[in-house]
This record gives sequence, structure tokens and C-alpha cells, in this order.
Amino acid sequence: MRILLVEDDTKLATVLRKGLREHGFVPEVARDGGGGLRMALATEYDAILLDVMLPGRSGFEVLRELRARKRSTPVLVLSARSAVEERVRGLDLGADDYLSKPFDFGEMLARIRAITRRPPVEALTVLQAADLQLDPSRRLVSRGDRTVELTSREFSLLEYLMRRKGIVVTRRMILDHVWDMDYDGGSNLVEVYINYLRRKVDQGFEPKLIRTVRGVGYVLREAE
Repeated sequence: MRILLVEDDTKLATVLRKGLREHGFVPEVARDGGGGLRMALATEYDAILLDVMLPGRSGFEVLRELRARKRSTPVLVLSARSAVEERVRGLDLGADDYLSKPFDFGEMLARIRAITRRPPVEALTVLQAADLQLDPSRRLVSRGDRTVELTSREFSLLEYLMRRKGIVVTRRMILDHVWDMDYDGGSNLVEVYINYLRRKVDQGFEPKLIRTVRGVGYVLREAE
């Protein structure tokens, strides 16, 4: 899940970014309102964590502009302003939730899950390709009658490929959605993780699902 964190407190942003990464998210950070708005308009995020008191444009101004431009990305406001009227203002401007600082990290994670939760039918959908199954809600993967143990990054990569089954994705697309913008793409990281997945979900099974499209990228599909 790709998260935009708009926070000018360097220490807090560093702590939140590290914690989000450890819980399987792909966080990207903007240090001011203008930068946060540009990133939110340029990139598709699963959720935005938005401080109110920011350099340049305030969080409320960013939120107002996002909703004016018909961007429906879920927004969790994080603010030291805890007065009822401030919370009401944020919610009226289009925030999906409001969390006052200081807050518990576990509660923040729960609120992120709440604002990004899909309707029940979709949330329970198990992704499948041939006899490979991935359950996003329980974070379980199996092939045939065998459970497949994946790291958090491997799981994110496989989920990305399975949600785009039959669609060729480039190395850059994978980096943008499975890693974060700080990764400069200078190594063969994608190739390494593709090989990890192949060993775990394709080796010893038929058909082979993860395919290389020479000069383009990768595709997960059941048959030629």
C-alpha cells in the first residue's frame, strides 16, 4: 500500500516512515504543503497522512484543493490542533479521519486500515492464477496444496503482479509501486526479487506463471 506522508517535523516524519515500512507500506514524504499537493496530484496513493500546520500551504488548504479537483484518495489528518472545531473543519473539508498529536502508532495503523478498507465482498477476494492463490486480507499465499512463505516485499511484488494478471508491467512500474521514490533504480533489485518469487511460486510447478517479456518487463499469466 502506497502512502503519502505530508509532515514538516523531520524527526516525526522519520519515525513514521520507518514504522510504516516495517509494516509493509511504501511511504513517501513531502515536507511542505505545496510539495505534498504536487505529489498527491501527480501520483496515485492508497492514502495520505496530512499534517495541518505546514510551511507554505496548510494541510487544510491542500485538502480543499484535492477535493476541489475531485481526488478521492483517503486522507487521515494528523494534527496538534485537537479542538473540536478543528476536527470538524477537517472532516467538513473532506478528510476521512482526524487524529490528534501525540498519538499511538498502533492506533494510526488501525485508522489507515479503516479509511482504506474496501467493501466486504472485495476485501475477501482471493487472487488466483492457475493453482496459485494469494489472500490479501490474511496475507497468505499457496500453490496447489503447499503454503508459500514470502517476505513482506515478495508478497507486495506478487500481489502487484497478480492484480495485473495478463498485463505486462515494466521495471519502472514495479519500482514505483513496490518500492518508494527514494530508490534510484540503479541496481538489479527488481530482477533479484523476481527470481526470489520464481523459486518460491514457479519452481517445481506447472505452468510457469511469472514470465519475462524481453526489453519490456514482466507479466504473470497462466498460458501463452
